[in-house]
Amino acid sequence: MKLEGIKVIDLSMYLPGPHLTLMMADHGAEVIRVEPPGGEPSREYGPFQEDSSVWFRNTHRGKKSICLNLKDDKDREILYNLCKTADVFVEAFRPGVVKRLGVDYDVISKINSKIVYCSVSAFGQTGPLSKKATHDMGAQALTGLLALNDNGNGHPVVPGLPGADLGSSMTALAGILMALYRRTSSGKGDYVDATMYDTLLSWTAHLSGSVISEGKAPTTFEGRSIGGAAFYNIYKTKDEKYIALTGREFKFVNSLLFALDRTDLIDLCKVDDCLVQKPVIDFLTSTFLTKNQKDWIEFLEPLELGWAPVLDMVEAFQNEHARARDMIIEDGNGITHIGNPIKFLNEKSEIKFNVPKLNEHYKELVEQD
Repeated sequence: MKLEGIKVIDLSMYLPGPHLTLMMADHGAEVIRVEPPGGEPSREYGPFQEDSSVWFRNTHRGKKSICLNLKDDKDREILYNLCKTADVFVEAFRPGVVKRLGVDYDVISKINSKIVYCSVSAFGQTGPLSKKATHDMGAQALTGLLALNDNGNGHPVVPGLPGADLGSSMTALAGILMALYRRTSSGKGDYVDATMYDTLLSWTAHLSGSVISEGKAPTTFEGRSIGGAAFYNIYKTKDEKYIALTGREFKFVNSLLFALDRTDLIDLCKVDDCLVQKPVIDFLTSTFLTKNQKDWIEFLEPLELGWAPVLDMVEAFQNEHARARDMIIEDGNGITHIGNPIKFLNEKSEIKFNVPKLNEHYKELVEQD
């Protein structure tokens, strides 16, 4: 596997860091999860299955667990010993905490100059917001993206997906892999400062045109890909379900409006001003309300059109494509797991389904080092 022989020390908790190191564990890395005396908090978050939190299982399968109190000199020395042979070190404390604990980059890099040390945080190690406490939604709020996550009336709603958390996880993974690649020629490790805030700002390329050129914030009424365009929008069906139109290309517009016998509306969709498209949105809104979702699926399936039924997560997990892509898999006991999205032609991920008990590998890890 791609990361066989790579040893990762992971001090992070909750979602971004554990998700990052799970991606690595599935592809062969040895991930040593250093848990605090009380254990990783997500161990206690229900629902539970097979005596394990499903959340914890989804982020910690295939890892090793050792419980260390980093305020204790003896336990800190154990961590130092582990770092001597490690390739990657991941932490997600608020900036300044690792320095107080004596496990910051300056200390760890002196122990092992080849180590790639990654800090995952909300706002980064520098800047006026660096020490601000928050989780995912705070980063979304301060990058302007939460304001766009509204219900059409300008009122922001809680995001359904923690995009800042999981985006920073993948940013961190990219940074770590870049640093490991560079190490093959330089022989030296590096420090990766991965943040929720920076990640989200880097994702605004398609949204920031009016911000940069006019100083005007985008809105869901006018934004082409955030609710203003007729053919990139969501429509309720008769049975209180939804159909999403997911492509604004003119071939899609022609296909659907011909099928609905409203070719007179086609030219409105050629105007790059979403407010002009309101008659199209009104027509599609009333039209989709005339049939149930399953009837619309049958009607839309033969058309050349970007669209999808809006599924709940149970329906999504049961979708045949999820299983065809090995994104929903089962272990030997019939327990469902989420697969790994990073796929290669020649070396597939090899998922280890075991979930470590708290401090299960203490003796093994301490004795080997």
